[in-house]
Amino acid sequence: MAAKKLIAICQCGGDFETEKDGCLSYKGGDAHAIDIDDQMKFNDFKVEVAEMFNLSVDSMSIKYFLPGNKKTLITISNDKDLQRMVKFHGDSITVDIYIRIEEVVAPEVSNMPASRSSRTTLSETAVPVNTSQTLVLHDVMDDTSHSIVPIDAPPDVVHDTNQLDTHIDIPLEVPPIFPLLSSNDENHAKGAQQWQNTITGVGQRFSSVHEFRESLRKYAIAHQFAFRYKKNDSHRVTVKCKAEGCPWRIHASRLSTTQLICIKKMNSTHTCEGAVATTGHQATRSWVASIIKEKLKVFPNYKPKDIVNDIKQEYGIQLNYFQAWRGKEIAKEQLQGSYKEAYSQLPLFCEKIMEANPGSLAIYTTKEDSSFHRLFVSFHASLYGFQQGCRPLIFLDSIPLKSKYQGQLLAATAADADDGVFPVAFAIVDAESDDSWFWFLFQLKSVLSTSCPITFVADRENGLKNSIAEIFEGSFHAYCLRYLTEQLFRDLKGQFSHEVKRLMIEDLYAAAYASKLEGFENCMESIKKISLEAYNWIIQSEPQHWANSFFQGTRYNHMTSNFGELFYSWASQADELPITQMVDVIRGKIMELIVARRAESDQWLSRLTPSMEEKLKRENQKTHSLQVLLSGSSTYEVRGDTTEVVDIDCWECSCKVWQLTGVPCCHAIAVIVGIGRSVYDYCSRYVTTESYRLTYSEFVQPIPNLDVSASKDSQFVVTVTPPPTRRPPGRPTTKRYVSQDIVKRQLRCSQCKGLGHNKSTCKE
Repeated sequence: MAAKKLIAICQCGGDFETEKDGCLSYKGGDAHAIDIDDQMKFNDFKVEVAEMFNLSVDSMSIKYFLPGNKKTLITISNDKDLQRMVKFHGDSITVDIYIRIEEVVAPEVSNMPASRSSRTTLSETAVPVNTSQTLVLHDVMDDTSHSIVPIDAPPDVVHDTNQLDTHIDIPLEVPPIFPLLSSNDENHAKGAQQWQNTITGVGQRFSSVHEFRESLRKYAIAHQFAFRYKKNDSHRVTVKCKAEGCPWRIHASRLSTTQLICIKKMNSTHTCEGAVATTGHQATRSWVASIIKEKLKVFPNYKPKDIVNDIKQEYGIQLNYFQAWRGKEIAKEQLQGSYKEAYSQLPLFCEKIMEANPGSLAIYTTKEDSSFHRLFVSFHASLYGFQQGCRPLIFLDSIPLKSKYQGQLLAATAADADDGVFPVAFAIVDAESDDSWFWFLFQLKSVLSTSCPITFVADRENGLKNSIAEIFEGSFHAYCLRYLTEQLFRDLKGQFSHEVKRLMIEDLYAAAYASKLEGFENCMESIKKISLEAYNWIIQSEPQHWANSFFQGTRYNHMTSNFGELFYSWASQADELPITQMVDVIRGKIMELIVARRAESDQWLSRLTPSMEEKLKRENQKTHSLQVLLSGSSTYEVRGDTTEVVDIDCWECSCKVWQLTGVPCCHAIAVIVGIGRSVYDYCSRYVTTESYRLTYSEFVQPIPNLDVSASKDSQFVVTVTPPPTRRPPGRPTTKRYVSQDIVKRQLRCSQCKGLGHNKSTCKE
C-alpha cells in the first residue's frame, strides 16, 4: 500500500494569540513546506526542520493541532507521535506544524563573593561553597504550610511537621536555589517592578493576614531581598530580614474588633550584603501557582522547565524544577478543581449522566473502605449507534492513566460503515486485572440488546479469553496480532536480529491475512525455515482465533485491538484532569464526533460510504480479464490468475474477500454484472451510507453542572474517596504501550526518500 503523504507547513518565530472563543491563532514568523508520510522517522523530520530554520535540534519543540481542535496543542516527540499526526490528517492535503524554541537553564556557580552593592555589575553568581555553613530554606514552603520538601526529594515525598517556623539546614555543597541577579536580569524582571510599593509603611492596612503576606512577598521580590517570619499566626505577623545583623523589620497585627491587619512598626533600612545570594526570594509554590495560572489555561502542557525560564525573565527569580512542578500542580487544582472532591461527586455525576441521557449507563463501585474501585460509562447514543449501524465487531484495549491517582482506562470501540472509530463504552478502574475485565464486559453485556453474535478483537490473556466466552456466549474471540507477536518474541529463547524478526513478523501477518489454507501453510513453512522454535510456538497459539483461513467469526480484516487510537488520544489529553472532568471531556469529544460525522455524511450522494466505494472501484478494475462460466443454478466458476467459485445466493466466493470485507470481490462482481444485476444489491448493509447515518443519528446530551449541595437529596448518598494509589515520583511515561516495538521500520532518507540509508550517507 502506498504511503500516506502530507505537506507539512512548518512555522517558526511567531506567537500564539487566544481568540474570544478560546481558540489559538498563530501570528508572525516564517513558514516552509516539507513533504512527509507515515514512513518518515521523527529524527529525520526534526533534522530537516532544524536545517530549514537554522536551529539546534535539541532546542526545538514540535507541536500541531488535531483536526477541528484549535484549543489544545499536541507535542510530537517520537516516531509514533509523527505517525499519529499523519493518520489524524489522512483526509487533508496539508498540516500546520509549529516550532517552538526551548532554552535550557543551567545553574551558574561563581567563586566571587556576592555583595549588595555589586548587583548591577556582576553576572549571575552564587555563594562560594562552604562546608561549615548551612542554607535556610523557608521560601521552599508556603508561609502557612505544614510540610517541608527537601531539595533532592521526589515530588510526592512530603514530611509532616507541626511547626510553622521550622527550617531545614542543608550543607552548601548543594548549589543555592536562587543565583544573584545581574543587571541583565534586572532588565528582564519587568513583572516585579509593579510591586515595589506594595508595602508603604506604618499605618498601611490589609483586609486579611493572607493579603498582607502576599503583599510582603511581592515587595521582597521587587526589592530583591529575603525575609524570615518571627511570628506568624492569624492575628499578628512579625518579619525580619534573613541576613544576620540587618535591621530591616516589620510588624503587623489585627485591629481590634475587625479582620483588618495594620502595619504597626517598620524599619525599612537594609544594611545587609549578600542576602539574596544566600537565601533567595520568597517564591512559594502558591505564589508560583498564582503567576502561571492564567497561562496554564491557554497552554495545559506548560512544562516546569518553561515555568522556570519565564519566571526568571519576568521576575528575576531562579526557581528550581520542583518549585515549578509543585506550583503547576497547585495551579492545575485551582483551575480544574480538587481530585479528591471529584471522587466525592461521582454518585451525583453518574445520576446526572443518566438523567441527561436516558438509556445510558453510568455506574461505579467502591471498596470496603469507600475508596474508588471502578467506573463504567456508556452513552445511549453510542449503544444505539453500535446496534443500529455498526458491524458486530468490538475492539477491547486499555491505556494507563497519568492522573494523580493513576488507574487504567478500559475501552470498547467499534468500526462504523466507513471504517472510522466509534466509541461504545469505557471504564476507569484502579488497576487492570482479570476481575476488572470481567466486570467491564458484564456491564457491557447488560446494556447491549443485540442477539447477533459479536466478534471481539482483543488480547488472548486468560482473563479476557475466559470472560468473553462466559459473558458473551456464542461470540467469537479474535486474538490481536500485535499482542500475539509481542508474546512470541518474549517466549522465544533464541537470539534473533531485527532483520530476522522483521521477516518472521511479515510471514506471521501474511499467514493471518491469508484467506486460504494453502496460503497459510506456505507462510508457516517460511517461518519454519527461519526458526523451528517459532514455528512450533505459532502452531500452538490457536490459529483458529487469529488466522483468516481458520477463524469462524467475521472481523472484516481488522487484525489488531488498538483500532480505537483516536479514542485513546482523547483520554490521553484529559487523563490528568479530575475523574469527573476527564469523563466529561470524553463525553464532549464523542458529542463533537457525532455532530461532525453526521454533518459530513449529509453531503454524501453514494449508496456506499466513501472508503467502501473506493474498495468496490478497485475490485471492479480487476474484472476485465476474468472469464465467467455457469456451473450450477447459483454457482459460477470464474477464471483468471486463479480459478474461484462464486455462490451468488450465499454471497460467497472461494477467495473469501467478499465474506471478509462485506464488499463483492472482483470474481463476484464479474458474475453479478454478467447476470445483469446491480453490484450494490450484494453489498453488506454495514458498509452503506444509510447504516453510517444510523450510527450517528443520536446525540450525546450535555451534563448539567454539579451542585454538591443538591446531592443531599439524591438517592445516592454514598461517600467515595480517592483510591490508595498515587502517581509515582518523576515524569510519567509518554509511550502508548509498555512493550517496545519489536521491529523498527526501515531507515528512510529524508533527501531522496530512499530506504536503507539516511541523509548523511545518501549517494544522491
